Amino acid sequence: MTKKRLAYTLWIAVIALFALAHAWHLRADFPNFSPWEDWSKYTDEGWYGNAAIRAHLFGNWYVPGDFNPAPAVPVWPALLWLLFFVTGVTIQAARGLAVAFFFLNLVLSYKLFRERGPRWVGLLAVTLLVTSPFLYSFSRLAILEPLLLAFTLAAMNLAIRLHRYYRHQTWVAILIGLLFTGMMLTKTTAIFLLPALIWMIALPVRQKRRLIPISLSAGGAAALSFSAWMLLVVSKGLFADYKYLFFVNVYKKPHGVWPRILSFWWSFHGGLWADIVLIPLAGLLVLAAILFRKRKNKLGQNWTNGLLNDPLFSGSVLAVAGYLAFMTYQNHPQPRYYTVVAFFCFFIVVRVIAQLLYQSDRERRIGYVLLALVGVTALFNGAWTLKYVFHPQYTWINAARSLTSYIDQHPNGNRLLVSISGDEITLITHLPSLCDDFGTEELPDKLAKYKPGWYAAWNDMDPGTLEDLHVHFSLEQVASFPAFDDPDRNVLVLFKLHPLPHGEVREPEGPNLAQPLPGDKIDIDVD
Repeated sequence: MTKKRLAYTLWIAVIALFALAHAWHLRADFPNFSPWEDWSKYTDEGWYGNAAIRAHLFGNWYVPGDFNPAPAVPVWPALLWLLFFVTGVTIQAARGLAVAFFFLNLVLSYKLFRERGPRWVGLLAVTLLVTSPFLYSFSRLAILEPLLLAFTLAAMNLAIRLHRYYRHQTWVAILIGLLFTGMMLTKTTAIFLLPALIWMIALPVRQKRRLIPISLSAGGAAALSFSAWMLLVVSKGLFADYKYLFFVNVYKKPHGVWPRILSFWWSFHGGLWADIVLIPLAGLLVLAAILFRKRKNKLGQNWTNGLLNDPLFSGSVLAVAGYLAFMTYQNHPQPRYYTVVAFFCFFIVVRVIAQLLYQSDRERRIGYVLLALVGVTALFNGAWTLKYVFHPQYTWINAARSLTSYIDQHPNGNRLLVSISGDEITLITHLPSLCDDFGTEELPDKLAKYKPGWYAAWNDMDPGTLEDLHVHFSLEQVASFPAFDDPDRNVLVLFKLHPLPHGEVREPEGPNLAQPLPGDKIDIDVD
């Protein structure tokens, strides 16, 4: 075995070990005391898989009036539904599926780079992905981003190779359109990745007269397949649930120039969540590629030659720009959104370094300096990731199980739990639940219909929720369970719900309902 082959073998082995580490300790918490406080670790895994969870546990995926996101984002729960036939309903199985898509994303990322570059470039990109502690943390949650990236990278791999399929370009374009529908039915933010995908379809088409039929084929396939799904949603009477997903994701929008600038700044600045070195470096390299696109060296060469017209580089830039535009528009950046940004920023860094290393002496030296910086960052990130790998904690699993055990040992009428983390608890312990915060019916109406026996809150009691609960119940605080590290979300507090005497129903929004009343036992703050 030559030294070069041995080096590649060892490199691939290290990548494989880091990748496999993502599948270890799947029951463990999202890393406690990490820099990323994200709601998804105690809500999203249950919410977006609840159709599959309910179908297997209770025989019906749909709970009228509750939060039912499957009509808007059906692909992930459909895959979970199939998986649970084999594994049963467990959080390990759901997270394992997300990790499987992360593995697929590594392969697809490598394939993107191998289309036009040497093997080491693809391996460097994959190395940055597997050593990232940020991606380690979020790729192990059963959330929508790993699947969204899988569809996106698969479509990009086809788009970047369109020139190879001259005789079959129309059929490949149709497949890309269907993959985009998969993206949209996985996570609706996929619409902000569409400019990148359109650009990557158009750029490799060498005969421009072919561009119109290819574009029509891709766009038609996406429009027809998405319309077919929407027709099914409407015909089944689920359009209200479809619209509701957009309603709950409406946040206060900035008005005026300065608030919009601030919104963009927070979205742009949020990239530091993903990596404090590689993300800023990606931005600087994009800026350098634009500023120096016409500047030539002493030999009359320009190091950016071909870079801006490379679909991998320019498509990655557009993907990052699209997602930043989404977060700016929403005015609500969350760490998990940057999993998409991180992938494409890492691609930008690797692609520019590869460009520099094949230039003249000065540019090559800059490339080696950047390569050294990236190598040191990967070593630091790898050590950080291994810290999480070898120090798992199980506070959330323990809290959910203890809560369910308490309910089973202290019967209180209906075993049904109301909680913002209810679907997550159902995934872990199979305890039936309703969401107190989201649903197409108002909470007092849901309470009257389903008559739950229990309520769980994080740390303190929301006055609005207390007001809704008081319409039908008095509350008795009975237990608390520590979980996670967030000071606002580190104690799960359990309440018994006692129906009012003689079936009394208080007037919603009546006086004093948003504060503790006689008959309540509430020790936590109402805030």
